Amino acid sequence: MSMPTHAVATLLARGAAPDFDAWRRNVLGLNGCTNPVHLVGSALLVDPSTGEALRSYDSGLYGGRLLVACGNRRASVCPTCARTYRADTFHLIRAGLVGGKSAPASVAAHPRVFVTLTAPGFGRVHTRREREGRVWVCRPRRAGGERCPHELPVGCRERHCADDPRLGEPLCPHCYDYAGAVLWQANAARLWHRFVLELRREIARHAGVDRTRLAESARLSYAKVAEYQRRGLIHFHAVIRLDGPDGPDSAPPRWATTELLAGAVSASVGRARLIAPGTAVVGRRALLFGAQVDVRPIAEFGTGQLTSGAVAGYIAKYATKGAEVAGAVDVRIQHARQLVLLPVRRHVLRMVGTCWWLGALPDFEPLGLRRWAHMLGYGGHFSTKSRRYSTTLTALRQARAEHRADEQRAARGLAERPLVTVGHWRYAGRGYSPEAALLAASVRERGASHDA
Repeated sequence: MSMPTHAVATLLARGAAPDFDAWRRNVLGLNGCTNPVHLVGSALLVDPSTGEALRSYDSGLYGGRLLVACGNRRASVCPTCARTYRADTFHLIRAGLVGGKSAPASVAAHPRVFVTLTAPGFGRVHTRREREGRVWVCRPRRAGGERCPHELPVGCRERHCADDPRLGEPLCPHCYDYAGAVLWQANAARLWHRFVLELRREIARHAGVDRTRLAESARLSYAKVAEYQRRGLIHFHAVIRLDGPDGPDSAPPRWATTELLAGAVSASVGRARLIAPGTAVVGRRALLFGAQVDVRPIAEFGTGQLTSGAVAGYIAKYATKGAEVAGAVDVRIQHARQLVLLPVRRHVLRMVGTCWWLGALPDFEPLGLRRWAHMLGYGGHFSTKSRRYSTTLTALRQARAEHRADEQRAARGLAERPLVTVGHWRYAGRGYSPEAALLAASVRERGASHDA
């Protein structure tokens, strides 16, 4: 790690300051967060039974400001906080499959499947087809064969490498339906909701139960994550589980089997559809999922089977990714002039431009396309779950905070006393000073070598 001379000199000067130890503990406690939040204020540690103030904290102890981790879930923004978010997501997903974190162990016997729902096609794009260790031709066609209305080939005979910048790019950008792609993306969260409604109806039909009374015998639970593809559209990966009427604490009815659930998912995908807004502008468009649907049962153990741990790890990995996977940008676009300077490939720029154009029309105003142009139109949550799937990320964060607080109390000999923290903090900025950035970089470097 190279060390800028100014930063080193500033760090040495900081080392001579009387508050150096407290400042150093604060920076090291961030575990290498790349963009911490600055707070100013104070807090008191109070014994509620006596009203005695046992300890006071103020931002003066840390060089004038208290730094807290940014908590960003995206690995491209803050690898440290994304690592924590990924671990929390892993435990949340796994708890809904094997129990723990408020979910009973009996949930492992409930029917559950791992589902991947894809976006439909809006035009041919360059792709990498790999099967049994071999890379196949991108879009096989005879040389000099069929061409599109714009006189461009409809096929590609190349075998693309994994880092080929053409992957995801349309074979013909004029034929590609950018308006349809953006509208599908903007309505993807609503389309998922429609799919869940259709799935409940299909389960009731398979079980021979009136759909209005399904909740009396079974309850559907799920957790999902959105993943961007190179072509700029998202896929949904989800765990779907069938419980009894009271959720994971109750056994599902006898008719609830993994085979029934898998069949109901496959049948429901094609029935989930919406009509896109703006018919007068772009014509009538039906929004639905793509034809490629993957439904796989989840096993607890077994060689060659999809296990609970593998599913939890897979979903947790994609929970920390964003539109940067498709080559998009991390920040919102405020003005049209920014489009000219975006460091993105042409396909992504066309999707962003389509969001900006449609977003200015009254018919599409409810979609907030300009607000979500940097996300290529998708404004939904990246990871969501039904209420009774398992624990929540908030509960996991609270448990971690309480555990750390207990450790600190024990270190100060206050473990046996019921304590309350009373304080007031306000936002005062972001980032590191040069000397703090140097210290945080060393923490990140140690963490990277440890992970390796």
